Amino acid sequence: MNELFCRRGFCRRIACSGLAAATGGYGLQAVQLGFVVAAEVDARVPNRPKVPGQLKLRMRSRRDEPAGSGQVKVVEKTELWNVAETAIIVCDMWADHPCRLAAQRVSVMAPRMNRVLTAARSRGVMIIHAPSGGMKYYETTPFRKRMQQARPAKPPIPLKSWCHRDPKREPELPVDASDGGCDDPVPRDHPDFDRRQHPAIQIVGYDGVSDSGVEIYNFLIQEGVKNVAIMGVHTNMCVLGRPFGIRQLVYLGFNVVLVRDLTDAMYDPRDPPYVSHARGTEMVIEHIERYWCPSILSVDLMHVVPGSDRPGFPKSDKPREPQRREEKVS
Repeated sequence: MNELFCRRGFCRRIACSGLAAATGGYGLQAVQLGFVVAAEVDARVPNRPKVPGQLKLRMRSRRDEPAGSGQVKVVEKTELWNVAETAIIVCDMWADHPCRLAAQRVSVMAPRMNRVLTAARSRGVMIIHAPSGGMKYYETTPFRKRMQQARPAKPPIPLKSWCHRDPKREPELPVDASDGGCDDPVPRDHPDFDRRQHPAIQIVGYDGVSDSGVEIYNFLIQEGVKNVAIMGVHTNMCVLGRPFGIRQLVYLGFNVVLVRDLTDAMYDPRDPPYVSHARGTEMVIEHIERYWCPSILSVDLMHVVPGSDRPGFPKSDKPREPQRREEKVS
């Protein structure tokens, strides 16, 4: 209870009033001056507590086997991630978008995403919202300050403002979005759209808000985050290329997964390879699984391994080693 009082600032008032009564007020000024330092410390936004718990992630990736043969195998494996070392980045889930159909798909996805984030947050996973270009709407919030106050960290490689396709690592993307990828019957010019995060996705508690690769990297290092799950839009553009996107995170050495049922590509079926929009998104996901990182389903972020969240875990009774299963794709 005393700790709770101090967190809420009650201890200062109690200490000052008690000292004033005992000294007739002569010691009060010194105490108040001393509390200036405490006030400066308290001005920092608190970060999430680190709690026990392990996520069991069923990861799907693809690889050539034998190497260079063009014979692609789907590789499925299970890994355990500690919630204390895990963050979710929500990429560019804006309230609006120049492409009406893209905006409509985001509006359908947003409530589902919010349910997943709510469950993951309650288990101790860090949530970082990254609505690029919308930071002005959050500058006075603790969610922005939490990211801005992170201690500077030196990355192993220079951070990029955008990570373009890496020809040494990947071929061309499987869908043509060179004209922007909007599948509206008649695309519109709408440069001043609302870049706030979609209102169906709540920003609460210990969440962070940033679109800066530097801020996000500093925060992840400060908080001991090793694992990042990324969700949002658009799979073939911002999810891959942003300074906090898949390419950058992989370059920096994080364990990265794409949440494949909470993402969407920018692709118009009137462009090559002339498939449905849904199939175009799937093809981009398959590209990422083959050349960048595994994918998972969002349900894996909503629960922890039974018993892994009890006090003292994982000092005893660790879960069994993850299993891996392979199957050939025709």
